[in-house]
Amino acid sequence: MRPVGDILTEHARQRPDDIALTCGDRSVTWRMLESRANRLARAYRELGVEAGAMVTIALPNSIEMFEVCYALWKLGAVPQPVSAGLPGNELAQIVELADPALVIGVPRDLAPGRRTLAAGFEPSAELADSPLPTAVSPAWKAPTSGGSTGRPKLIVSGHTGAPDIDALATVFRLRRDQVQLVPGPLYHNAPLTMSTVGSYLGQHVILLERFDAAAALAAIARHRVTIVDLVPTMMLRMLRLIDAEPDRYDLSSLELVWHMGGPCPPWLKDRWIELVGAHRLFELYGGTESQAFTVLDGAEWQRHRGSVGRPVTGEIGVVDSRGDLVPAGVEGEVVLRRTAGTPPTYRYIGAEPRVFAGGWESLGDLGYLDDDGYLYLTDRRADLIVSGGANVYPAEVEAVLEQHPGVTAAVVVGLPDHDLGARVHALVQAEGTIDGGELLRFAADRLARYKVPRSVRVVDEALRNDAGKVRRSALRDREVTRQ
Repeated sequence: MRPVGDILTEHARQRPDDIALTCGDRSVTWRMLESRANRLARAYRELGVEAGAMVTIALPNSIEMFEVCYALWKLGAVPQPVSAGLPGNELAQIVELADPALVIGVPRDLAPGRRTLAAGFEPSAELADSPLPTAVSPAWKAPTSGGSTGRPKLIVSGHTGAPDIDALATVFRLRRDQVQLVPGPLYHNAPLTMSTVGSYLGQHVILLERFDAAAALAAIARHRVTIVDLVPTMMLRMLRLIDAEPDRYDLSSLELVWHMGGPCPPWLKDRWIELVGAHRLFELYGGTESQAFTVLDGAEWQRHRGSVGRPVTGEIGVVDSRGDLVPAGVEGEVVLRRTAGTPPTYRYIGAEPRVFAGGWESLGDLGYLDDDGYLYLTDRRADLIVSGGANVYPAEVEAVLEQHPGVTAAVVVGLPDHDLGARVHALVQAEGTIDGGELLRFAADRLARYKVPRSVRVVDEALRNDAGKVRRSALRDREVTRQ
């Protein structure tokens, strides 16, 4: 296992003029990436960044994001990525938790008392761009998560800056000769992990500044992309364009289409299997915490319809309300644990894990295992709506609403109700004008009566971010105030 800073130096020596990264109309070679990272590393060191220090990075998807991360790895520092559009109060909470030596990409007034650098920082031309002495970060990365509570926490990787790249490549089926498209935001764990591991292997990594369905489809055709990681929201938006103009978009170069980051409605998965083939569509389930991952391809999914796969790393079980493991077919809280004898895969800053006897941990999901060990997710523990004594899973209702051709995204929450305890309420983002009554009739034809939303509100705003994530608790609180 080699330090990733040294891996970049090796690529620059062996293939200096090959393209390493592309974003928009700009590309950089391995030699250019190495030179820039070395100069940035020396500039950061002059600003007090030392081995082991965290550095908060608030940059959009860009070549600069990779340059900064490689520079930090070369110093043995820890990249701590956050959204470039993070509200000031949330940024302040994260900076307090991380206690970073440097904050990159934000104005000074948003990080008072901290050393800051604006996006586009230029190191002195007098700084050398030659390789630095080998250094190894104590943690490869430290992304954030708000969870269901909305309170941020850091998830500090248990892997160092010399990770087991072969093991990671095996999980994601990554090879050096692939061309990878990154449509998701790099401050989220899955796009960050898959793209950096691809870069370590020597792939040509293509970044979208932000997700746009037409831009993603165009990039796949233009660059002959072989591997891409999507979330269901992206899959839906891309499919709508393909259906509108079926002969316009060329997906023939794709060898692997990954999806993760949220539940994928079966009908949407069926359509993507039709588009790319069952053996090219892969799903992964697991958390940034990385205790365990499940994987399955489309052919397995067709045999175990609705499953997210079996563990390929670690172990997965299901427990009841007392924390006892339950047999196959019984729903409960999904728990994970790392393989016995292996070191911790993460640690939290700003939170405590939900731990059960036997070293099992929960990420808050509900589900069950079948007799063959395949995992089926039903919803999030914190998102479950108990309405009139019946359990309503928002993901199931959202999947039905998003089948409507006029719906771009749907989020379902439970609102207080004096009779039912909670009533099912839907927020819908539409492509054009849509009638709420029509939408409820559409849902009523496809859902049990108690699952059909009692109310719906059509909104213009984006309900999910580019990573397919939703701030459900904030939306619920806002809807409560509107009652």
